[in-house]
Amino acid sequence: MTEQFRVVVQKDSFVFSAAHFITFNGNVCERLHGHNYKIAAEIFGPLDENHYVVDFIAVRDILQAIARELDHHVLLPTTHPMIRVTADDRSVEARFEDRRWVFPRGDCILLPVPNTTTELLAKYIGGKLIEELKKRTGKRPEGLRVRVDENEGQWAVWEARGEGSGVASG
Repeated sequence: MTEQFRVVVQKDSFVFSAAHFITFNGNVCERLHGHNYKIAAEIFGPLDENHYVVDFIAVRDILQAIARELDHHVLLPTTHPMIRVTADDRSVEARFEDRRWVFPRGDCILLPVPNTTTELLAKYIGGKLIEELKKRTGKRPEGLRVRVDENEGQWAVWEARGEGSGVASG
């Protein structure tokens, strides 16, 4: 038998409220709307010298910080082929076809994603978690699964394991 260990970190405080819109079917763009998102993470790997996969407290603190960073902001994609996002110190403008939104700069988070779907939010959060774990612990997990709930039971899940995934690569 092969052993595998994982820890799951999910708390009621890993929530953020944010506005977004997505595009689909080529030229359909939703209205601006919001969700109360929830985050959970599973970290896979061998036991370390302390006999645990990862320090729960480190994961808790990182996920809490990510939730705080995203909370009460408009989430805008910066790599979408048809949404043009421009920003200066005071404002952010987003354009899609004949639609235009202008927001105060401090109200927006510009995300390096092509669409602000829940799936890509899970991937973004996972990448940030990997980065911060590397900074705090000096290593990356062997595997990571991040779940983001956008509407009480509508979860998107992103999972990465091994080489080329950003996890366990040094």
